[in-house]
Amino acid sequence: MEKDSALKILYFNTLPSTQLYLKEQLKSKALDTPVAVVANIQTDGIGSRENEWTSQEGNLFLSFALHMHELPNDLKLESVSLYFSYILKETLSEFGSKVFLKWPNDFYIQNKKIGGMITNIVNNKLICGVGLNLVTAPKGFEPLDITINREILIEKYFTNIEKKVLWKQVFSKYKLEFENNKEFFTHSDGKRIALKSSILESDGCLNINGERIYSRR
Repeated sequence: MEKDSALKILYFNTLPSTQLYLKEQLKSKALDTPVAVVANIQTDGIGSRENEWTSQEGNLFLSFALHMHELPNDLKLESVSLYFSYILKETLSEFGSKVFLKWPNDFYIQNKKIGGMITNIVNNKLICGVGLNLVTAPKGFEPLDITINREILIEKYFTNIEKKVLWKQVFSKYKLEFENNKEFFTHSDGKRIALKSSILESDGCLNINGERIYSRR
């Protein structure tokens, strides 16, 4: 079904992947931006580093697309993943969650992952895919620490996106919280890299021993 708003939101019971479905629909021009796709179940979801994101009913499986001209003026391509992830983190915090953002786009409660985001650029359109354990979690992961209606969360998230908060404002907030990352690792070119000695640069990349590492998803 379709929600009547400036941003089209399409709801499905089952999709292989909201991300792949949205890419295909945009490429064929069957859909145009701004648009979002939500599924109750994903049978072939995509997670970080092309891993499968396990689907459990009741959780959030969302992909949305914006044209590049709909982004804040100071937001560069290398910063989009961190930007939209942090806005979702802040949205969850508004409802009372203790979630924090592990660089650049993973959502954690204490030391357990509860979700993540991936981003792609297709023909001047930014596509973001979100998987979030709202109510249940597979082994090794955790569910969100608050109870929230999926549709209310989606509506509030897009309301916050539509504010077009400048990147410099998002970055200044995330930089203060970045210390939460120091006990974790990230991955670059197949290597596992400790974040304890990393420095967060103004474009959202990490400086680790003089090497600048950017998010590639």
